[in-house]
Amino acid sequence: MTDARFSSATSLAAAVRSGDRSPVDLVETALDRIAERNDDLNAFVTVLEDEARERAHEAEQAIEEGADLGPLHGVPIAIKDLHQPKAGVPDTGGLKPLADNVATETALVVERLEAAGAIVLGTTNTPELGHTMRTDNELLGPTPTPFDPDGEHNAGGSSGGSAAALADGICALATGSDVGGSLRNPASCCNVVSVKPTYGLVPRDDRPDAFGTHTPFGVIGPMARTVEDAALMLSVLVGRDDVDPFSVPAPDVDYVAATDRPADDYSLAYTPDLDTFPVEETVRSVCRDAVDAVADAGLSVTEAAVDAPSKGDLTYAYGTTATPQFARIARILAAEHGIDVTGEDADDLSPSFVNTVRMGQGYDTDDYLDTNTIRTELYDAVEAVLADHDALVMPTLATPPLTHDEPYPTEIDGESTSGLPMDWGLAWPFNLTGHPVLSVPAGLTDDGLPIGLQVVGSRFAEDDLLAIAAAFEDANPWADHYPGA
Repeated sequence: MTDARFSSATSLAAAVRSGDRSPVDLVETALDRIAERNDDLNAFVTVLEDEARERAHEAEQAIEEGADLGPLHGVPIAIKDLHQPKAGVPDTGGLKPLADNVATETALVVERLEAAGAIVLGTTNTPELGHTMRTDNELLGPTPTPFDPDGEHNAGGSSGGSAAALADGICALATGSDVGGSLRNPASCCNVVSVKPTYGLVPRDDRPDAFGTHTPFGVIGPMARTVEDAALMLSVLVGRDDVDPFSVPAPDVDYVAATDRPADDYSLAYTPDLDTFPVEETVRSVCRDAVDAVADAGLSVTEAAVDAPSKGDLTYAYGTTATPQFARIARILAAEHGIDVTGEDADDLSPSFVNTVRMGQGYDTDDYLDTNTIRTELYDAVEAVLADHDALVMPTLATPPLTHDEPYPTEIDGESTSGLPMDWGLAWPFNLTGHPVLSVPAGLTDDGLPIGLQVVGSRFAEDDLLAIAAAFEDANPWADHYPGA
């Protein structure tokens, strides 16, 4: 029998249903792995040892009684410590001042996963409110990518704890969220798969603000080591719920079956840089090799020109649209918890988070609304490419994973940059447009660090993206590349 630590969620669920594996044994294996690794990995904020064991025994009893079993019955999972609370469990959002805050309600996505039979091991690390592209905070500290044996390179953010837990063989599934690449950046840094779904496909139950912003682009999505597992998890999460004013009915499509579609049915457009971003040669080379591999497997691949706005315009549009959301959340924190983000509590928060809030406080309504023109230009440019192709493919990050302490790059591929997170990440433009995106492993650098590749598609075409992602997995398998696998 294969090592449960690096087995897929799909195979674990099947083995549990057949009686070949025990939910109790799976949970104990996962908890042992957390005990062995988490002091160095720093992936988990809270570990639910007693509850996970209790749920595992209940899952085993359900099998013995012949009960109907969900698609994830007995499979241990992790949930991000942001926007995905579980009643009775600390709910910090990566904020040190909320270290003792305990959730009173369970998020809809967690309810759906548990209803499908999944067993929650605990909550995973994130930068304060997911505000940046590296996972570090004053509450817990940084989370490294398991691909660096010295623990110096970061797991990426903001869903870095979830990505690291997957790559380290602790669990087979984890949740993440994404406002500017927070599912895809850590997927790239940790060699895992993530899905940024079309907005509304996976419902959210955010309160007190169910609308978020006039142009919402933050989503919750699945993370996994295999494309099939990501498809399985997505199928559990999707579907309309009245609590979310933006949610839509689940499409009439089998996401798992989509991963078996023939590769040569699809046409890809490839861009190494969206015709606007500097990208390190190592990243270009690894991604090019991955694209060439799927072309050899039968996919049609064309070099694409993307008539996108300038990097400066896009950066301005993103910053002007995203940072006021953090300023808004800061006001909610003050009202509900008495936390003064830019005042007396600033010393307990990362300077980057405080600066993000202050930046958001500096924009007015005209600034905020005028960015929609830039967003529309980018949307039209991506749609022009997708009119002739099933997906647009490009790198997820401009360089390999960064260390915990180094600044965001001020030079990439010989071009000076501003040292902002948006210079390093290539995922956030698609939050502006609303296109669904998968990030898949492209390969490793000569130093053994992971590089990720984004697959961008039309709204609600997640099934096609999963089929294309599966073609990348078939052409360039990554299951044996995890440290310890």
